Amino acid sequence: MKVSTRVQLSVMMFLQFVVWGAWYGQLSKYLFAINFTGAQVGNIYATFSIAMIISPFLVGMVADRFFSAQKVLGVLNLTGAVLLYFLTTITDYDLFYWVMLLYCLTFAPTIALTASISMRQMTNPEKEFPPIRVLGTVAWIAVTNLVGFMGWGDKVTIFHVSMITAAVIGLYSFTLPDTPPTIKGPVSAAQIAGKDALVLFRDRSFFIFFIASVLICIPLSFYYAMANPSITDAYKTAFATANPGQVFPNFYVENKMSLGQASEVFFMLLLPFAYSRFGIKNILIIGLIAWIIRFMFFGYGNAGSSEWMLYGGIILHGLCYDFFFVSGMIYTDEKAGEKIKSQAQGLISLATYGLGMYIGSVLSGKVKDMYTTGSGETAVTNWTSVWMVPAGIAVVVLLLFIVAFKDKKRTAAV
Repeated sequence: MKVSTRVQLSVMMFLQFVVWGAWYGQLSKYLFAINFTGAQVGNIYATFSIAMIISPFLVGMVADRFFSAQKVLGVLNLTGAVLLYFLTTITDYDLFYWVMLLYCLTFAPTIALTASISMRQMTNPEKEFPPIRVLGTVAWIAVTNLVGFMGWGDKVTIFHVSMITAAVIGLYSFTLPDTPPTIKGPVSAAQIAGKDALVLFRDRSFFIFFIASVLICIPLSFYYAMANPSITDAYKTAFATANPGQVFPNFYVENKMSLGQASEVFFMLLLPFAYSRFGIKNILIIGLIAWIIRFMFFGYGNAGSSEWMLYGGIILHGLCYDFFFVSGMIYTDEKAGEKIKSQAQGLISLATYGLGMYIGSVLSGKVKDMYTTGSGETAVTNWTSVWMVPAGIAVVVLLLFIVAFKDKKRTAAV
């Protein structure tokens, strides 16, 4: 791959993740600031999962057959920029929900499209893609810190940042290397949904892994939707205790939250060694245990003597995500073989980021409301009780996995 192409793809990946990172982790704080309920926040987060279910069909049945990928990426981002503008003007829940759903339908396909555009320009994707993809994580860290330092986490500015960046990458996409359609002839919805990969369910261990992946995405949704407001509340409580009667100064947790993405990079580098040393079952178990520990940290941590727990819960994100979800992708790849590899990954994505995270998003909002008394500025949430729910789910998944998953295969290399 030419240096100029590598630079183009790196810029593309960076900008696309700025669009996402500017609003995703901070969305719940902003929505609570404009007095949305927990259930409403959960429902709005669920729009992303709905889009993740639908987007493979949009890409697989339209983009992959009729249009060059870089042009589709451009149109989707420009359309998204317009919808983001409308989101900056809306404070009514019903209208916000539908516009957010439309926006997520334009954004969700860009995740696969940026990967596809990149890999189509590469002669050795296994080696050439990771350095490009890591720019996405770097972008997320950068924009999250920008939002934190500028104090934008609970302000509509998060959408302004995404809107401007979406417009920039929308125009920039038309300068990317041409990536023409790859699929010829008819493609059924069943194929895109991964119908042919269902044969993998004959393998009991893979079926257990599949169920565990769906279930653990429920706690994952709690983290994305509730970690930011929970940690912010912890610092508010500590300040009120130490400074009774004083107004809580501006405090923004986004900078602390970015440590989660930084740890992702570290554990991603550690994963190949751990995978070959410990085997798939042990790696997945370590990931599941990490989920339980992080939710206990969030539940019992505070901004005083137990502040280390809050940091620990954030930093464990890399271990939780990489050791379960990334290693799970590798495991799926090995199990599927060449013929149904793409369909197997599509099936996992559809079930986890779609079904699992949809359930988790909706549930997280309802649980938050269940343990909240009062409303508006006087609302008080029992975050310990909130975090014990995803911790309990993770414990159930862990026990199921330990008992039923039997595949202990070690892999020499990843």
